[in-house]
Amino acid sequence: MEASTLAVTILWSLLFVYAMLGSLDFGAGFWGMIYGKNDHTSASQIANRFLSPTWEVTNVFFVILVVSVVTFFPFATTMLGSLLLLPIGLGLILLAIRTTFMVFEHHAKRFRELLRMTSGITGLIIPALLVSILPITLGGFIEFEDGLPRLYYRELLVHPTLYMHIAFGLSTELFISAVFLMDYAKEAEDHSAYHTFRKHAIWLGPVSIAIAVLTIGTFPAEATWIVDNIQRNWFWFGLSLFFFLIGYGFLFLKRSDGERGMARLAVLAIVLQYGIAIYAYGSAHLPYLVYPHLKIEDGFTDPGMFYQMLVVYGIGFGILIPAFILFWRLFLKDRRYLKQE
Repeated sequence: MEASTLAVTILWSLLFVYAMLGSLDFGAGFWGMIYGKNDHTSASQIANRFLSPTWEVTNVFFVILVVSVVTFFPFATTMLGSLLLLPIGLGLILLAIRTTFMVFEHHAKRFRELLRMTSGITGLIIPALLVSILPITLGGFIEFEDGLPRLYYRELLVHPTLYMHIAFGLSTELFISAVFLMDYAKEAEDHSAYHTFRKHAIWLGPVSIAIAVLTIGTFPAEATWIVDNIQRNWFWFGLSLFFFLIGYGFLFLKRSDGERGMARLAVLAIVLQYGIAIYAYGSAHLPYLVYPHLKIEDGFTDPGMFYQMLVVYGIGFGILIPAFILFWRLFLKDRRYLKQE
């Protein structure tokens, strides 16, 4: 495997991890807002209990992803920075606001409802801004003027592919978070929240798949190259759909205790589904970072420097992985925390 291909594979791996963690983080904030004043279910308490320790981890992976883009593809950052300044800049501002509110949430009970609203609303807007990057890379919205790239915002804002990408991102976020929080509620033995999140997972699953298929149909005319690549990768996208059907089926299976839904198996199958889909889409996107102006080879760093950085990344993850395992045991497996005993 060429060094540039290995680098972009690592980036897609980090993107996959951040997509999963971000879906759980932002989705939990949204569900916590929606059910904040609902006395008939404890879904808000479960969502906020999960969200309380995990938003820091999500931010860590966001930083790692951005740093990896800059270090692996330094010659692409000038073009990417100028094109993506608005969505990324707005996203960072909202992320800073959300993070600040999360820090003070436990110390400002008087404003807790405002904090919950801020977390829920930014939990929708931030993913929408980040997902809006994808259609920009497909072609048709960028031209060079006097040697500098220019993004045509008007053409982008009136094109249906932008809004279908956003709809897909939001439906995916809410579906993944609903399935995971369903499992989280089961671990906490909270039946009210469990049935609430299962209900949402059941209708969000087919919606997210339908929107994904419709999104491809709204690609701009200049994106025929990636449509052809997606068709060539039909096996992997079909395999992704297969794991979705398995995971979705687990939502209906009856357990030995009489309840419906095997939450843990559903979570594993859905994560596999999106993992396969992300890698298949990443493969279809090659060799371009931004079509047709920027290929991965054009923005890639020196191969010798890349392999040296891999050693540094290996040492860093060697330190972080045990910390993540400890975090998992403390906040996602410890029943005293799950039940708030």
